[in-house]
Amino acid sequence: MSATGLPSIGVTACAEKLCALPDLGAAEGLGGRIATQLRDGDLVALFGDLGVGKTTLSRGILRGLGHEGPVPSPTFTLVQHYVTDGVLVAHFDLYRLASREEIFELGLDEALHEGAVLIEWPEILGNTLPNERLEVHLADAGDGRMARLVGRGHWFDRLGALAV
Repeated sequence: MSATGLPSIGVTACAEKLCALPDLGAAEGLGGRIATQLRDGDLVALFGDLGVGKTTLSRGILRGLGHEGPVPSPTFTLVQHYVTDGVLVAHFDLYRLASREEIFELGLDEALHEGAVLIEWPEILGNTLPNERLEVHLADAGDGRMARLVGRGHWFDRLGALAV
């Protein structure tokens, strides 16, 4: 185990930040700040219970990239694709998948080569989750939420530049 309590998976560079999210606007704002650092090939893994704000944070990321249309939860479609001002984004929701093999049938590898990827419920990928990633762990905290951001690999430096 790493110092963060997460399994160590061979990535040496890891940074963490905590961010209080008192309301939905704060969650969208955090998403907008993440968008400033998002590049082609990036993966943002969104962890947290049902209703904790994973789609709200995703909406903030997409708005921060210039997307103005709706951002529905991809729970039933499994993946939504967005063309934004800065990067193509594939937004996956793995909640209904029965096995990790199904994610690759949905085109995860291709999405990472074409743009950036947001994944809700990334736990299903287990140790096949790419090492280079930003993890956002959302949890209830009093009347609001708390976000723990973990930057792995090239996200180590970018997380340091992220104003939270």
